[in-house]
Amino acid sequence: MYLYVKALHIIFIVTWFSGLFYIVRLFIYNAEAGEKPEPEKAILRAQFGMMTRRLWYGITWPSAILTLIFGPWMFYLLYALPDWLMVKLCFVIGLYAYHLLLHRIFKQQMAGVFIWNSQQLRILNEVATIFLVAIVLLAVVKESLSAVWGLIGLVLFIIILMSAIRIYNMVREKK
Repeated sequence: MYLYVKALHIIFIVTWFSGLFYIVRLFIYNAEAGEKPEPEKAILRAQFGMMTRRLWYGITWPSAILTLIFGPWMFYLLYALPDWLMVKLCFVIGLYAYHLLLHRIFKQQMAGVFIWNSQQLRILNEVATIFLVAIVLLAVVKESLSAVWGLIGLVLFIIILMSAIRIYNMVREKK
């Protein structure tokens, strides 16, 4: 039974992350549509709004909920919580907080309020990547990962990721 629950947990994690990655791209496109002249702006905003609602309520939220169901079910079947799992759970809690922040942005954009610009959303889009790397490394490497080296690696990864965003932005502005 445990392996079936674990498989379902992994499947819904994958679909949840897919939704998290794509929803922010749609937020970016929707924000950038505001720079277009009418009627193009209205057409794009309507299309992105429809796509965003379908993704958010049809894939992302259900996957987040099912991940939350199958994860604790796995704990129940394991009967133990190793130390590495407690650290992973902290990242998972952070990921749900990120999900709720995206829900707030979703509600704002659906109401026609665009507080975040495309550059801010591009940076926000990478937060899911950071959570993905941290959670997968903890799940795979477990106790053999030194906390210090893991933290150093995560910080270096974040620095590289933010540098790549900055370089992309500079190249984009030159065009």
